[in-house]
Amino acid sequence: MNQKLKLLFLCTGNSCRSQMAEGWTRHLKSDQIEAYSAGIETHGLNPHMVTVMAEAGVDVTSQKSENIRDFADTQLDVVVTVCGHAHETCPVFPANCKVVHVGFPDPPKMAKELAESGASEEEQLECYRKVRDEIRAFVETLPGSLDNHSRRGTKI
Repeated sequence: MNQKLKLLFLCTGNSCRSQMAEGWTRHLKSDQIEAYSAGIETHGLNPHMVTVMAEAGVDVTSQKSENIRDFADTQLDVVVTVCGHAHETCPVFPANCKVVHVGFPDPPKMAKELAESGASEEEQLECYRKVRDEIRAFVETLPGSLDNHSRRGTKI
């Protein structure tokens, strides 16, 4: 039996996009991929992210916000940065670890902008749903799509 691919999704605060990606990967690809998520910082789980993932049938409440330093001793095969800040500040990984950037919009930022213009909470949640669905579509392509990206063992 083949060993599962160890994949870490990296974001700034490990509160939303990377958590969605970890949740979807565990839900859809657990037979092939051992998924983790971390942040350059830790901000806790975003409650709106938890809500929209639950709407899609994915329970992420057992996940926790972790720092990339927590994975210093973990042998990872792939790190996927899901936001620009994590992409720009991504640490260097060993040569046998593929680093891939697949950016997604920032739901909390989009929702905040909508709130400032008077949007309802439901309209704000639509930002989370849209990104949730984009992340699901990406996860559905794993692990095959990882060959289309990458630089091994280097900071991108």
